[in-house]
Amino acid sequence: MSFTIKLHITNYLNLKTSTTYTTTKYNKTKIGTKPIYHSNPLISTSYNKPTTTMHVPSYSSSFTLIKSSLIDPDGGSLVDLVVPERERVKKLSEAEALPKVRLTKIDIEWVQVICEGWASPLRGFMRESEYLQSLHFNCLRMEDGSLVNMSLPIVLAIDDDTKTRIGSSPNVGLVGPNGDLVGILRSIEIYKHNKEERIARTWGTTAPGLPYVEEVITPAGNWLIGGDLEVLNPIKYNDGLDHYRLSPQQLRKEFDKRQADAVFAFQLRNPVHNGHALLMNDTRRRLLEMGYKNPILLLHPLGGFTKADDVPLDVRMEQHSKVLEDGVLDPETTIVAIFPSPMHYAGPTEVQWHAKARINAGANFYIVGRDPAGMGHPTEKRDLYDPDHGKKVLSTAPGLEKLNILPFRVAAYDTVEKKMAFFDPSRSKEFLFISGTKMRTYARNGENPPDGFMCPQGWNVLVKYYESLQAEEALQQQAVLTT
Repeated sequence: MSFTIKLHITNYLNLKTSTTYTTTKYNKTKIGTKPIYHSNPLISTSYNKPTTTMHVPSYSSSFTLIKSSLIDPDGGSLVDLVVPERERVKKLSEAEALPKVRLTKIDIEWVQVICEGWASPLRGFMRESEYLQSLHFNCLRMEDGSLVNMSLPIVLAIDDDTKTRIGSSPNVGLVGPNGDLVGILRSIEIYKHNKEERIARTWGTTAPGLPYVEEVITPAGNWLIGGDLEVLNPIKYNDGLDHYRLSPQQLRKEFDKRQADAVFAFQLRNPVHNGHALLMNDTRRRLLEMGYKNPILLLHPLGGFTKADDVPLDVRMEQHSKVLEDGVLDPETTIVAIFPSPMHYAGPTEVQWHAKARINAGANFYIVGRDPAGMGHPTEKRDLYDPDHGKKVLSTAPGLEKLNILPFRVAAYDTVEKKMAFFDPSRSKEFLFISGTKMRTYARNGENPPDGFMCPQGWNVLVKYYESLQAEEALQQQAVLTT
């Protein structure tokens, strides 16, 4: 597989009509022209940033003008919907008097996604117009006519009783799973939740067994409620991992602090093995060869809902830390952070969302591999999606033109060299492919993978997790037998 890159630099305007821009002409300079993986050369461009005059609405939580110098967020500026501290007592009092909508744990994950700006320029749960554009076109049309990618509907479902309680109120209070007031949804719109259409358009199938569908959509109410979101306090989980949950604004500040001239993002929901590390380190080496001086890796594991047999987030984060401790990845050029989005396992549709969110975080390169965001078909013995479609869709998706898509070469275990290496078709019989499922099976059965597959400390984290899981399952079985 060749490594291909696209680069487009365009001027993106803000969604708000009250925003005006004064721009200067770009002064373009070629930095590097070396080919990457024997493919088309990358011509990177440096230019004078546009001078911006912006009329910001009176409430201070509306827009955050923090930008890294690498790539503008969708809509021109990051959305920040957390209420300023000085206004929280007043907003809390207002929320207490409103009709209430109770949120699930996964709803809270979406609240965090929206309020921190991952979905910029989206400013709340989608109203019907936004929902239909996202569902049918995978993008939103802004007021200036430009498009931003938005491949997954970000919606809030309510049931008939909640709809009745809301009545004609234009605003509602949002209540978390523990009963605490989370925020306010303003200027609301309630519309029909056609579950079958949503599932078919998002996943391309209505087959039973889709994890997100079973967990979220099937039990959800028959109505969707959209509106402008205000969040009373930053979302915290108090699980020992909040220091990893860096917002797009915080990540952009960190990239600028480290003086990054390229940021390449790598999303994963599995533990990091040496094949992943080979891809990430090789990407950085190639970027250096092309003339970049300080490429920074954003190692960005997904932190929201995942299916039951995936390795839990806390275990993955501990494993990732061991990878850095063992020197498999360089801590000086790597930022490890949690991406708060829930996982849909919706293949090419979802991978657009993953890429778009990293634009808002300040990454200008996105690494994509085989079958991104995919899974096995829930009722048949095959992949649900064509494994090559994810990278092909990313290379042509509307609204992602300014992001450099990096399809990576296939890595596998070289049984001759006893290490992870790029797959050589001429020696195909000498390579062993170890999938995430096979890796978990090794750990679950107490078997060691081939030497050189994963750093020892990282592998020990997985073994201990599965040992504790088996001990817990044994206790549960014993309890059942004794009752």
